[in-house]
Order: sequence, then structure tokens, then C-alpha cells
Amino acid sequence: MIKKDSTRLEYAIKIPSILLIMIWGIKIFEIITQHSLANWGVLPRDFEGLRGVFFMPFIHGDITHAAHNSIPLFVLSAMLIYFYRKTSWFILVMGTLLTGLLTWLIANKAYHIGASGMVYMLASYIFFSGVFRKNIKLMAISLLVSFLYGSMVWGIFPFEFAIQERISWEGHLAGAIIGFLMAYYFRSVQIEPKRKYSWDYEAKEELEDQYWIVEEEPKEEKISFKDLF
Repeated sequence: MIKKDSTRLEYAIKIPSILLIMIWGIKIFEIITQHSLANWGVLPRDFEGLRGVFFMPFIHGDITHAAHNSIPLFVLSAMLIYFYRKTSWFILVMGTLLTGLLTWLIANKAYHIGASGMVYMLASYIFFSGVFRKNIKLMAISLLVSFLYGSMVWGIFPFEFAIQERISWEGHLAGAIIGFLMAYYFRSVQIEPKRKYSWDYEAKEELEDQYWIVEEEPKEEKISFKDLF
């Protein structure tokens, strides 16, 4: 059991680590070559800008931008893979692509880059999944996410600060919406096999024994409905 949990934790850490390697690898490439890849981001309602749906999460404006997204991306994606392993790959891939696509549809005409939309999607999915499933363990994870990243909710609104700082609040909003919708869609999917305990088998055997005892006993006189009143 300990070995299984250890392997599960290693896997939950490995995938987020790969994501960060890709993000920082691209940023280092930009610094070395002095060439910005920002035009590979999402450019809303432009056919060529659709390529950003695939590349947006891995491209960042500067080191500070990449650093701000790295920690929450690592933590939330690790949580997703560890606690929602059955749907984690679908959420990571399709959730990210749908976030980019929705950003392409609703955002203002500018290049949108960065993993923050993905971060919002993950936070929204993990939080609402715990709420919809009404599972004590997952609800505890939801509370943890709200405690760690609850202030992120202000990032989905077009405040003057966000506009002045050229923050893609539309990307944040898109991520939050997609995370919510996917959490609702997968609310009934069993995330891990139901564990059977020894007393479950004992209870089943006891019921089977009772069944055979009833069958082996002599049949009693059948009582009709008339006899009950």
C-alpha cells in the first residue's frame, strides 16, 4: 500500500515538473536568442491566432510572469493528478485547449500568453469537483484550494488595474468557466476504485449463510393478505 501511494505521488510530481521544464525551456530559449515568441499566443478571432490555443500556456512575457505561474501550476496540476487520476489527463489536455479556445472567442484583440488560464481552469475544476461530488476528502481539498488561491477570483474581472497591467482577465475567466463546466460534467465519474474492507466480505458471507438457512428450513404455512387484517 505504501509503495503504491509512493508511486502515485511520484507520478503526480513528474507531470507538473515536465510542464515547468517546457515553460522555462522556452523562456531560456527566448532569452538566449533574444527573440520573443509572444506572437505564438492566442490572437482572438484570427484564424492564425488559433495556434495559440496549443502554445499559449508555455509562453510568458518575462521571467517574473513565468515565475508567478510556475508554483500554482505545479501545485494544482499535482493535486489534479493525485486526487483525480482517472480524469486528470483529459482535464489537463482538453481543459487547457478549451480554455484557449474560449479565450480566442471572447478576449480582446491582442496576443494572450501565459499559463494563468490553465491555472484558473485547474483551480476551478478542483474546487467545484469537491463541491459537486460531496466527498469529504475532496471537499477538504476544495477548501485547501480556496485557502491557497481564493484571492484569484478577482482576476476574472476587468478591473482597471488588470487592463493597465495588460493582464488577460479574459483568459482567467475562460479558465474558470471551463473548470466549472468540466467539474459538473465529470461529477458522477468515480475517480478511484471503491475499496472493499474485510467486514464487507464478512457481511456478504453472513448474508449468504442466512439465505441458505432459510432455504433449508421447512416451509411454513403461507399467510394470505386476508390474514393480515
